[in-house]
Order: sequence, then C-alpha cells, then structure tokens
Amino acid sequence: QVQLVESGGGLVQTGGSLRLSCAASGLTFRTYAMGWFRQAPGKEREIVAGVSWYNGITDYADSVKGRFTISRDNAKNTVYLQMNSLEPEDTAVYYCAASQALATMKIGGVDFWGKGTLVTVSS
Repeated sequence: QVQLVESGGGLVQTGGSLRLSCAASGLTFRTYAMGWFRQAPGKEREIVAGVSWYNGITDYADSVKGRFTISRDNAKNTVYLQMNSLEPEDTAVYYCAASQALATMKIGGVDFWGKGTLVTVSS
C-alpha cells in the first residue's frame, strides 16, 4: 500500500519560512517523479513544484520561483519543499504527489496523493 505522508505545515507570518516533508512508502521511490501541489480555499489544485526521478530536474510554478525549493532524498524516500519569503497568497493545503514522470505530473497525471498539510501565512 502506497503512502505519502506530509508534515511541516503550520502558521507563519508574512516573510517567514517553512519546510514541508513528505515521507513515501510502498513504492519504489527513486523511480517516481515527486511534486507538491496546493489548493487554496475556493480555488483549484495547482502544481507548485516537481522534481524528476532520473536526473533531479526541477520545475516550479511562476508564483513560487526564487522562493521555494524542492529536493529529494532517495535514501530516505522523502521529498522536501523549502518555502521562504512566504506570502498570504501561499496559504493553502499542500499535497505531496508521485507520478511516473515530471512531464506527466505537470499536466495533472498523478499516481499517488498524500492527504495534505495546511500552511497558513498571516499578514
């Protein structure tokens, strides 16, 4: 049974930082592209960042470029999202995702989802 378990969400002030973690089990982690999506109240889920499985290529939504960094540790079956310079617009539930390929993930092709962790940025 595949499980993606997010942690690290919480309440932070504008300009602050958080680091999200996603621990994966039940899948061959190193062969999956991993990513983070978010869904704000009343809005559709959107991809925030992704990292490929074979060469570590990363990709980011324009809204987070330069502020967020995605990374993965294949030895720990964990993917991270370092979020800096947080803004109230970043408030959302953040979901970890696993996909066969980064290109597939970017168009919504996700094989597995985590249950999400809430990030709230106060102004």
